[in-house]
Amino acid sequence: MAGEDDETYVAEGFAVPEELDTVHALLAQAAADHPDVDPTDVMLFETAVIEIANNVVEYGKPEGEVRWRLELSIDDERIAAELYDTGQEFTPGMGAAMPGEDAESGRGLPLAEAVLDKIELERVDDTNHWRMVRRRGHVPQA
Repeated sequence: MAGEDDETYVAEGFAVPEELDTVHALLAQAAADHPDVDPTDVMLFETAVIEIANNVVEYGKPEGEVRWRLELSIDDERIAAELYDTGQEFTPGMGAAMPGEDAESGRGLPLAEAVLDKIELERVDDTNHWRMVRRRGHVPQA
């Protein structure tokens, strides 16, 4: 993890359930180092990042062998995350509607899209590369 003098925070390891605590801790450290960031922005951004990270943990194959690297940055205009994972290629259903209240899955990506200003996924060589951005103080349009 990085601190106040370095605006990039990094966590890496295996994409397993226990590592979601590391992602939470990284986001908490960044927020603590930047008390000027609105708590609502922090909460919504964290929700989106955790949803995407959880999808990598839950669906990444081969299970227990997927490695990831999360890079988080905060500047005067935005909070951003880059999440790289070595899981199988994934084609998300971007722009999908939120599933009905009886659905047991499928909410993570629509939720992340709703609270972020930008979310992208591209496959580079053997790596999935997620980009997530939330402009500070901005309400994304649905």
